[in-house]
Amino acid sequence: MAETYVSDTQLAARYGVHRTTPWRWAKTDATFPQPVKLGPQCSRWKLSEIEAWEQSRATAA
Repeated sequence: MAETYVSDTQLAARYGVHRTTPWRWAKTDATFPQPVKLGPQCSRWKLSEIEAWEQSRATAA
């Protein structure tokens, strides 16, 4: 199965935050998934890792 990738803009819309917020989370929160570099100026997050992160936060709460 092919991996689905999401952009910072898509993550921002998903969580209702500014598009720089996922970058800050990736930098400051060790549990937040790191982006994958797909090209010289193209970084995306793996949707499967984002969903796993969401699940882990729901379980912890």
